[in-house]
Amino acid sequence: MRIKVANTCTTKSSNRVKGLGFAIALALAIITGNASAKEMTFGYVPASLEYPYNVATVDGFKEAAKAAGVATVVLDPRGQVEGQGNAIDDLLARHVDAIGFLPLDSVVAQAFVDKVASHNIPVVAIALQVGDSSTRPVNQPYPKLTALVATDNFRAGEVSGEIAAKILPASRIAKIAIVEGDPAYTIVKLDNSGFESALKKAGVKYTIVALQPTDWTPEQGESVCQNFLTAHPDLDLIFSQADDMAIGCARAIDAMGSKVKLIATGGGSKLGDAAIASGEIYASVCTRPKLLGKLMFKVMYEAVTKPGTPKARYVTYDMPAITKNTLAACPDQW
Repeated sequence: MRIKVANTCTTKSSNRVKGLGFAIALALAIITGNASAKEMTFGYVPASLEYPYNVATVDGFKEAAKAAGVATVVLDPRGQVEGQGNAIDDLLARHVDAIGFLPLDSVVAQAFVDKVASHNIPVVAIALQVGDSSTRPVNQPYPKLTALVATDNFRAGEVSGEIAAKILPASRIAKIAIVEGDPAYTIVKLDNSGFESALKKAGVKYTIVALQPTDWTPEQGESVCQNFLTAHPDLDLIFSQADDMAIGCARAIDAMGSKVKLIATGGGSKLGDAAIASGEIYASVCTRPKLLGKLMFKVMYEAVTKPGTPKARYVTYDMPAITKNTLAACPDQW
């Protein structure tokens, strides 16, 4: 810090006054400099704010940032990969101190991370992996990431499978249909893998007679389940990869008078919990998007304030099953 001081003084009194003025100016400069050093802005680019899950991650992120006195910028790419890239460029142009994002395409996201990392800015991915998920385990994040903060979707699928194993028939081969999310999301494969792994561990005899992707909405969940039940009225179980589709699926089951059991993962929403309480959904698995948003902020803040913090960390949380008796075990209610 450079401070310019006058060269001439005419009296001892004026010297004292000017000395006092200098001291005050110096103190103010130090205080102002320290305040500026502590002012931070973090950016977040969710996949799309069309979905309540993603909105909940924003709420958690903003809540944690407000508590820490950090400013935030949230840019919505509206489900467009190109828009997500543009939003990240915008945040870089604004010189934010850290960037978080919910990847729309895991492979394309790798280039986004490379770009942010090249600016020496911490970058955190939330909810979904970065890079090719077929070769990269979820607990070994892309090396240039500051952290991956995510639900362990293999475990989420596994919990759903453990629930299913207890209610599927043991005397014959069970018939199962799966309502998937958007196939561009890596969690689709992880949910399925975990679900089937649990069934196999339990020794369940089963066959997947139908499987169909959706855009994560209740409307598509309802349409898909109508198709499932029309083609396979003797289904034993429908597994939905999120509460949203399960809610629509429950409407189809009710309309068609089916007795098929419905189990979901990606649970914990207000509507999903209400459907479990009423018996429309048999069970689900707790996911906590608001907590993910808070955890994302936490690792961003650590990376900025403690530069020596290790990179490529994997951060997750526990996921209990949600039934009528355990609704309180999943507190986010997004």
